[in-house]
Amino acid sequence: MKKLLQVLKKAGFDGFLLMIATMILMAYFLPKPGMVKEPVSLEEIANAGVSLIFLFYGMRLSVEKLKAGLSNWKMHIVVQLTTFLFFPLIVLAFRPLFVNNGFELLWLGVFFLAALPSTVSSSVVMVSIAKGNIPAAIFNASISSLIGVLVTPLWVGLFIASATDDFDVTQIVIKLILQVLLPVMIGISLNSRFGAIAEKYKKQLKYFDQAVILTIIYTSFCKSFSEHLFEGFTALELAGLAVGMMALFFVVFFCVGLLSRLLGFSDEDRITVLFCGSKKSLVHGTVMSKVLFQHSTITGIVLLPLMLYHALQLIAASIIAQGMARRKEV
Repeated sequence: MKKLLQVLKKAGFDGFLLMIATMILMAYFLPKPGMVKEPVSLEEIANAGVSLIFLFYGMRLSVEKLKAGLSNWKMHIVVQLTTFLFFPLIVLAFRPLFVNNGFELLWLGVFFLAALPSTVSSSVVMVSIAKGNIPAAIFNASISSLIGVLVTPLWVGLFIASATDDFDVTQIVIKLILQVLLPVMIGISLNSRFGAIAEKYKKQLKYFDQAVILTIIYTSFCKSFSEHLFEGFTALELAGLAVGMMALFFVVFFCVGLLSRLLGFSDEDRITVLFCGSKKSLVHGTVMSKVLFQHSTITGIVLLPLMLYHALQLIAASIIAQGMARRKEV
């Protein structure tokens, strides 16, 4: 148990998740600070923070390393297709069960989760623990983040119009380019000059990322609670959502593992595909929700499946990774 707690801490399963729960409680009992517009709103601060997150992320991306990682193309294709095609298609298949019964917003949240890129830090940590191909894990997680900037809005845009009245494709694309894509490109261009500094202070940058995420979560739930959007859901239904998130993880994990064996991947590459293909990024999910669901009161509900999946994937992946490591040591 002690080793498991250490692994979870390395993967990000520590006080940060406790702070997420705290932000949700604060939004419930103290929603007014999150709704204040003058002289400056928390939402505006979060918007600026989103751009800085992607600027620093791009700054740590080396073009040379990305080019070098292209050699193992078959494995990369499997990971990215799993992340951006297999995941969304699974959730899309269950959409008829959620239409016209009061759960369509929750389904939209699950679909938003399914369309997100893989998480960088915990994917690499789990691959390292399970003794997989670490360079390939870093490459896939990084490429996934870049692809997600374009693919995630395209997927979610297919269904978001029915859930929010202020959806404007042109406005969303412009904001996405200015707030996400442009900072990433600027960051990459600055890698040769400031990349080493950004890497040196990556721990401090992680805390900055978390502060922005917590601000987004707080303001999002303030809006949702103010509109009483959660009152229609019982504790049993939310528990069922958690079970569904765990089932989604294991379905993807099993299917991608089977495909890796059929394609004859080595053990190291198969481990990388398993953990990179089955994980989803809380960082990208929260910051992209600011772009896709701007000024919308439904953001809190949309983020709920992602937060549940984030916590559960860390627990499940940690246990599995440790089991793989023990088998390799035998």
